[in-house]
Amino acid sequence: MTAYLGAIDQGTTSTRFIVFDRTGRIVSVAQKEHAQIYPKPGWVEHDPDEIWRRTQEVIQQAMEQAELRPKDLAAIGVTNQRETTLVWEKSTGRPVYNAMVWQDTRVAEDVVEFSKVVGQDRFRKRTGLPLATYFSGLKIRWILNHVPGARAKAEAGELLFGNIDTFLLWKLTGGTKGGVHVTDVTNASRTQLMSLKSLGWDRDLLGIFGIPRAMLPKIASSSEVYGEATLEPILGTRIAGILGDQQAALVGQTCFQPGEAKNTYGTGCFLLMNCGAHPVQSNFGLLTTVAYKLGAKPAQYALEGSVAIAGALVQWLRDNLGIIEKSQDVEALARSVNDNGGVYFVPAFSGLYAPHWKANARGVIAGLTRYANKGHLARAALEATAFQTREVLEAMEKDSRIQLHTLRTDGGMVKNDLLMQFQSDILNIPVVRPVIQETTALGAAYAAGLAVGYYKDLEDLKANWAVDFTWHPHMEEGEREELYASWKKAVLRSMDWVD
Repeated sequence: MTAYLGAIDQGTTSTRFIVFDRTGRIVSVAQKEHAQIYPKPGWVEHDPDEIWRRTQEVIQQAMEQAELRPKDLAAIGVTNQRETTLVWEKSTGRPVYNAMVWQDTRVAEDVVEFSKVVGQDRFRKRTGLPLATYFSGLKIRWILNHVPGARAKAEAGELLFGNIDTFLLWKLTGGTKGGVHVTDVTNASRTQLMSLKSLGWDRDLLGIFGIPRAMLPKIASSSEVYGEATLEPILGTRIAGILGDQQAALVGQTCFQPGEAKNTYGTGCFLLMNCGAHPVQSNFGLLTTVAYKLGAKPAQYALEGSVAIAGALVQWLRDNLGIIEKSQDVEALARSVNDNGGVYFVPAFSGLYAPHWKANARGVIAGLTRYANKGHLARAALEATAFQTREVLEAMEKDSRIQLHTLRTDGGMVKNDLLMQFQSDILNIPVVRPVIQETTALGAAYAAGLAVGYYKDLEDLKANWAVDFTWHPHMEEGEREELYASWKKAVLRSMDWVD
């Protein structure tokens, strides 16, 4: 049997290609960043052509690094930044506009307008999602309404929409020469255009948002053969798995039982809990989403708490303030002080996501005195991720009526011992880091491997999961609650900043 699986991990700040062996260990990896484009306050864009170039480059590099040929790969999976919205010409492959990133808030006025009927939860029962700037539907509408000629072309069947997974799959399988126009249920569930019940595009919602059905991809499962790659380094390799990045991490963490949860610390922070074969509607500010659908088996659902800014705040300290040279320097700077010095940083750069859903919130640094220095600011930035996670976890326990006794973690920030210890302290539960920390790419590889018989079943995947390190809480109860109460005061200060 072919030895390896490949995974394209197209994230918010970079693209990677990782080759895994059967045990989930990394054989080869290549990574390249792409530009973050900020045309106006609140606007966030990516250049789709740059993302495609980076994807080709990292595939080439990773394959050459390990001296691999296409026949060495059993299949390739794709995982992607979700909700980032892209519309391109079917005949040329040219994007009609830059990709509108999930963090982009330019449709905030549309959210207000659509919420006038019934409120922000107008479509929640159908889609599992509140009206928010986060999701793809309103972004598609913005492109059609603001790019000259786009709506007419879309209605004539000349334009295609996709989140990044769909765009890459189309490109990988031939593009204008027969490229496959498909998405999976996890990505489709983030558009606010798919019915959670039918797992198909909702005709009523398409009418309300004014989006032509012809531009939307076919919705498939997360684990099946979609097509074969036409790109030289992976020519003929089957593309057989697609999962939105957070759902991919859930699969990579082998959270296959209801009640099992993981938290991914990346650009944003995303806590997902497996809820089983039936969607659980949230009453406490979470999202109901498709967790995964493996081939012909029934879809599994999840509750999700989405935090917009986590690792991105560390990047902001690096790029905008210049108080650290490299992102990993933040831990040493934060350790230069014993505590946060009374400073709290609410990074509502794109408004507040779960559990508040306040698009008009903006970032706030509270509690500043002459005593505060850059060490306190660094510490407050790290603590912000842990505080936001506690808010989400408390909402999740109320919605699911399941108390979490441990938290599985992954993502780039789990290498930060100070953050992980504070996370355990502020939650008052153990926090676990697995041996294989590239769980997002691994989840996509797992989905592809299941589709082609590389793995027999979920038990094969579970056998790969193992603990690398566990942090245990050491903070006194009084200190924990005092810190959290101050955080919540700071969150209130960030709300309703934009009229």
